[in-house]
Amino acid sequence: MPNLHLAVQIVSECVDIPDKRQFRQWARAAVRVDTEVTIRIVDEAEGRALNLAYRGKDYATNVLTFVLEETPHLQGDIVICAPVVATEAKAQHKSLAAHYAHLTVHGILHLHGYDHEKEAPAELMEAIETAILAKLGYANPYLVIQDA
Repeated sequence: MPNLHLAVQIVSECVDIPDKRQFRQWARAAVRVDTEVTIRIVDEAEGRALNLAYRGKDYATNVLTFVLEETPHLQGDIVICAPVVATEAKAQHKSLAAHYAHLTVHGILHLHGYDHEKEAPAELMEAIETAILAKLGYANPYLVIQDA
């Protein structure tokens, strides 16, 4: 089993954010190689600033992944924007825990080099996410009911 060194930073004012134990469980399920990762839970202002600075998009997004090193082990940061997660979970009729689990697994897979910019890699990434989440007891995150 790969080693996981996880730091969780919660700097959001939002309530109902999972605890470090939950993030560890979700990350552990997704790591494939020794990994050192910081998961930072932020509010909208920080999420928006990071998305603008690194992706040129002027809005807060649900998750951003930053790969810092790939060898001798994976090292990176995952930033999850709590208000966006709460809004999406409600709109998609999911529990907050299920959505945080999905975004944690999604971020870990990005650290591992998975991408969803093109159709074939996106399908592979989604299949892996769905399988990991099923083992964790969560439904397929891509089969959601959106509010009208």
